[in-house]
Amino acid sequence: MSKNRDGRRFGVPPSRRLTWDLLWFHRKVPLCAHDRRMKLIELAAARNSAPRRISWPAIFLKASGLVADEFPELRQTWFRWPWAHIYQHPHTVAVITVQRELNGEPWLFWGRISQPEKLQLQDIQSKIEQFQREDPRQEFRRALQLAALPLLLRRAVWWWNLNVSPKSRARRLGTCFLSTLAGRGAEIQLPPSVHTACFTYGPLDEHGRCRVTLAYDHRIMDGARAAAILERMEKILTDTIGGELR
Repeated sequence: MSKNRDGRRFGVPPSRRLTWDLLWFHRKVPLCAHDRRMKLIELAAARNSAPRRISWPAIFLKASGLVADEFPELRQTWFRWPWAHIYQHPHTVAVITVQRELNGEPWLFWGRISQPEKLQLQDIQSKIEQFQREDPRQEFRRALQLAALPLLLRRAVWWWNLNVSPKSRARRLGTCFLSTLAGRGAEIQLPPSVHTACFTYGPLDEHGRCRVTLAYDHRIMDGARAAAILERMEKILTDTIGGELR
């Protein structure tokens, strides 16, 4: 008996709706990306010898908060409505992508960590592990409720959160973004984002170097500023973060 090779149509599954929404609003953010090859061999050695295993995402989340303390552009957001203006949040709210499986489908969620620059690395690590292990129905309840809404209502909620209240936007959507596939041996060229700053990094090579990328809203800053941010981040990683690990 031959297999049925006819195609079929079906609706967008709930697991893809939030990513679809993100890409819809991402189109309006003029992101530009710059890379820096960072020498992190000593940081890697300190990480390997630490009494508790600290993940690279935890390290980069804290570094992003520390560098945002010195470069306020990383805490700024461009608003188009009701007039063009810039809002600067008083502290960092870092967002990290979280891959989970629910009902047999892969979901992409976003976990928020407020003021990572003031937290110990082990506390950031505990929060990441909570995102990865707790029941997503509870941990990401609001995201699941949003994904269940019809398209027009869902987009209206996104638009409201992105455009109406600057403080609420920072609290709900964050001020900067971290997305990486380094743990799977891959690099992201330009992460889609609605944030002013999105950091990503690749795996370390045989010389202890990795490519760290800052994708930034070109309306907020220029390339020279982005290069300075990446330079300062490398210093923070090797000195401040490395010192805490040691």
